[in-house]
Amino acid sequence: MTVDVGTMLRQWRSHRSISQLDLAYDVGVSPRHLSFVETGKSTPSPTLIEALSTRLDIPLRERNALLLAAGHAPRYSEESLDAGAMERIRASVQRILDAHNPYPGLALDRAWNVVLANDSAAGLAAMLPEDLRGPPFNLFRASLHPEGFARMTVNLDVWAGYLVDMLRRLVRVTGDPRLVELEREVRSYATVVDLDRRTARVSRSTSEPTLLVPFELQLGDQVLAFFTTLTTFGTPRDITLEEMTIELFYPADETTERAVAMMQG
Repeated sequence: MTVDVGTMLRQWRSHRSISQLDLAYDVGVSPRHLSFVETGKSTPSPTLIEALSTRLDIPLRERNALLLAAGHAPRYSEESLDAGAMERIRASVQRILDAHNPYPGLALDRAWNVVLANDSAAGLAAMLPEDLRGPPFNLFRASLHPEGFARMTVNLDVWAGYLVDMLRRLVRVTGDPRLVELEREVRSYATVVDLDRRTARVSRSTSEPTLLVPFELQLGDQVLAFFTTLTTFGTPRDITLEEMTIELFYPADETTERAVAMMQG
């Protein structure tokens, strides 16, 4: 079913909990005109769609959908990482990941499917069952599935809680049906069922505050602890780049740093 641009904008405004009056004031149009747009009595110009999208923090993919629904041409490209125009950017991201060896580094798309990885991350992925390695290799699925990294994660409740919260946030920000379905899938896993209650119990029993939530992975008789950073492009005008996140894992303690060094040596 085709949804008109006015309904789409009204849904985004409701999603962001902004009143029609406040939104009209913020973008510099009359509430009457915005009301006409939302009810389909007026067709918004590309400039107005851009202004509303900026105020409502609508992702580029959905901005294109709004433009098309209003009868305008899309403004934002969606280049494949293999495209010639992406060659320099892809090479730069891969250099970041490779320079991060011997620690895991990944580049992820909107749904956290892995699009690029370094050797360390590839080595960890090889430990998983074939069906969890994809394609696509989805980090939420691989981390939370009972046969995935979950079976090796020492602090599973806390780490899974972080991942589920991240997925919930992505659903809220994007409204992407693919992410809604992915959240529904992972919430059916035995490792995630009743997670909120288990995480609260773990939090109450932990007396010492921590600076970061670590990812604690049992490999053989060793427990490796990592913290993670997430990096995005600052000024993307392409959908692929806006939706890409670079995740780098760092040793959270000296034991992990020494263990990884010995593995490499």
